[in-house]
Amino acid sequence: MCGRIFVKTSLEELISNFAFAVKGGDIDGLGNRFPRWNGAPSQDYPIIVRDIVREPDTSGPIFVTARWGLMPSWAKPGGRPPPVNVRCETISGNGMFRSAYRSRRCLVPINGFFEWKDIHGTGKNKQPYAIAMKDGSPFALAGIWETWTDEKGVSIRNFAVVTCEPNEMMAEIHDRMPVILHRADYERWLSAEPDPNDLMKPFPAELMSMWKIGRDVGSPKNDRPEIIEEAEDDPEPTLI
Repeated sequence: MCGRIFVKTSLEELISNFAFAVKGGDIDGLGNRFPRWNGAPSQDYPIIVRDIVREPDTSGPIFVTARWGLMPSWAKPGGRPPPVNVRCETISGNGMFRSAYRSRRCLVPINGFFEWKDIHGTGKNKQPYAIAMKDGSPFALAGIWETWTDEKGVSIRNFAVVTCEPNEMMAEIHDRMPVILHRADYERWLSAEPDPNDLMKPFPAELMSMWKIGRDVGSPKNDRPEIIEEAEDDPEPTLI
């Protein structure tokens, strides 16, 4: 799965690294929330969708604000937390995700994400890792998005990250990883093509890097640069 991410630049710098997308009107409100060193679900993020970029009918990639956790328009408030991940194997057939997958796909720009290794197979003793590109460059996760209206009539755009089988590197710590898209595939993922299923595959391990980090990442309240610093082997792995 993918339940934590980090963005180590300002919002403006992040946007400049994805210059093919224009900046939507609601994105400036996120400016003081980045860098974000320990991003969690239920928080708002800049994502890239295909929408109207120039009236009356010119569409293209655009940065918009969205909340992490998928809530379709028909979802009722309360109950279980909204899903933050969607398995690529079932995304086209699951009624909760099918419509968004066919017509509302998005890119989630980040600098890296976190994952935990279940060291002893107990589900309790886990070692956290940070994962990023080997060259340190930002990249985009594949996502789907929806719009949900709350009790006050406020429309909230929201999203989930698509996951797939792990590559060789990620398989050392977990049985899933987020779908990372090559830049050459961004346009196709955002297009009207209904089922680009061949894009949902493990990203090449040789282009990625992974390192152990400290236990403070367990709480999203710990949002500081030191979170992603490499840690020595921990004799008492973090308990989550």
